[in-house]
Amino acid sequence: MNKELEFILRLQDSKSKDEAFKELLQLYKERLYWHIRKIVINHDDADDVLQNTFIKVYRGIDKFKGESKLFSWLYRIATNESYTHLRKNANRLQITDEEHQNKAINNLTADVYFEGDAIQLKLQKAIATLPQKQQLVFNMRYFDDLKYKDMAEILETSEGALKASYHIAAKKIEAFLTSD
Repeated sequence: MNKELEFILRLQDSKSKDEAFKELLQLYKERLYWHIRKIVINHDDADDVLQNTFIKVYRGIDKFKGESKLFSWLYRIATNESYTHLRKNANRLQITDEEHQNKAINNLTADVYFEGDAIQLKLQKAIATLPQKQQLVFNMRYFDDLKYKDMAEILETSEGALKASYHIAAKKIEAFLTSD
C-alpha cells in the first residue's frame, strides 16, 4: 500500500481522522493559501476561502474515492471555493466578476500583506486582464510550477488545452507588460 493511500485511510478512519487532518493542514495550508490568494487577491478573503476549503475537505474526505491524487482533489476544492467566493462578493456588490477582479487589483497596494513592488503590481494587473481560466492556468504554471499533467487532473481537462491556454496567457501578459 502506498503512502498516499495509507494517509487517506487515516483521514477516513474516525479514530485517526483528527490527527491525520492536522498533518494534512501542515502539508497543504501554505500552498493552498497562495493558490487561493492568486485567485481572490485579498489576504483576508484568501484566509476565509482557505478555511472554507478545509471545512469542505474535512466533511467530504469520507467520500473521496482516490480517483485522483489527494493533492489534485484539494486544489480543485480550493479553486471552486475561490470562484464561489468571488461570485458571491460580486453579486453582493452588484458588479460583474471582472469589475470585482479589477477592484481587488486596484486595492492591492493598500493590502498590508502585499509585499510586491511596481513590477509585481503591473504583473498582477496584466494577469487580471485575462479570462478566468487563463488566469488560473497561468498562475498554476508560472507561480505554482505545476506540471501540465497535475493541472489536467485538477482542472479535469487535457494537457494540450492547458498548454494552449498558458501560451496564449503568456503572450497577452507580455503584450500588456511591454505596452506604454
